[in-house]
Amino acid sequence: MSQTRIRELIVTPIAFGDPPLLNSNGVHEPLALRIILQLVLEDGTVGLGESPGGTARLERLQAAAQVVVGMDVFDTTAVAAAIDAALLPAVPSSHERGWTTSAVEVACLDAQGRLLGRPVSDLLGGTVRDAVPFAAYLFYKWAEHPALDGRAAITDDWGEALDPAGIVEQARLMQERYGFRSFKLKGGVFPPDEEIAAIRALAEAFPGQPLRLDPNVAWTVETSKYVARELDGVLEYLEDPTKGIPAMAEVARDSPLPLATNMCVIAWEHLKPAVEQDAVQVLLTDHHYWGGLRRTRELAAVCEAFGIALSMHSNSHLGISLAAMTHVAAAIPNLDHSCDTHYPWNSADDVIVPGALELRDGAVRVPTGPGLGVELDHDKLEQLHRRYVDSGMRSRDDTGYMRRVQPEYELRLPRW
Repeated sequence: MSQTRIRELIVTPIAFGDPPLLNSNGVHEPLALRIILQLVLEDGTVGLGESPGGTARLERLQAAAQVVVGMDVFDTTAVAAAIDAALLPAVPSSHERGWTTSAVEVACLDAQGRLLGRPVSDLLGGTVRDAVPFAAYLFYKWAEHPALDGRAAITDDWGEALDPAGIVEQARLMQERYGFRSFKLKGGVFPPDEEIAAIRALAEAFPGQPLRLDPNVAWTVETSKYVARELDGVLEYLEDPTKGIPAMAEVARDSPLPLATNMCVIAWEHLKPAVEQDAVQVLLTDHHYWGGLRRTRELAAVCEAFGIALSMHSNSHLGISLAAMTHVAAAIPNLDHSCDTHYPWNSADDVIVPGALELRDGAVRVPTGPGLGVELDHDKLEQLHRRYVDSGMRSRDDTGYMRRVQPEYELRLPRW
């Protein structure tokens, strides 16, 4: 059999530490879930991939592992089609199928790069930048995960951030440690005027540095318009203030600020209505959502054609995903804004060998080694897999965790 054929796809669920970060749905639990892929070729070459976790996505990746065996690693279009067919009709959403095909495609590209001795960015057409800028991802947060069910409190070195002063101090730490030159605040936690005050405090503390605010659809249309007016000239864009394309379009008609999304435009079928209604002016791409790195480059070209600016979305992730983000962002000419990343919150539990990726001066240099340019730490992978098994956690539940701490908490979107 050809050495470039896939012998095995190893799918490993893991759990890693996450701070008590607040958002419109509640608060992050002490553990976050991811899935690590090892795509093994007949010659022993291994390509790496990473996906968000949870039972449904694990089952879909396990199904993908059954259909890709024997396929040629360079035939990524056929690999994606085979996975897509295996998930239909049980998974009708192209967005949900995209989570699976993306993780496998990244592993295929990593393996291809290792075989060829070329970085993944070369396989995407080459780089237009040697380093990719990222924004500090600021969160309202508790000082610690409180003691629960016999578990001791879990502290961290970031401290509490529940008011404008706390957010500014968190931003100072982010800049001191990683050199960030732009800042994003996850809002939707406190009444809008309190979050407006936090943004203004950031603008005063970091004059001239780009700011953005993301309340994760916590606001009504009218509240969204109000915040946009109040922060005109302060924010570079306002992200997902309200839910859905029609509501975003209604806000956009009166907003002096560009509106961005990673919530209402997350699949190809959403692009046409969003463009027709001029609902968003900035799209936060995410290769996990859109079916992989190649599809993300295609998406960037479509956005360029329609005058939609680009940034990049992040969720709680580790180094394999960060490397993939960096390679594709480096190959996109029209990357208009710095990318999001949760990496500072989660990097202490990374599954890659240290040294290949570093956030410095608010950017990550594009790895130049073969493939993604990162290597798997097998001992760490086993440790995090054991944590997953022992924890019994199988899905993310920000709301449920918040209610364990504050039983009176009610999830309402929009809240204001």
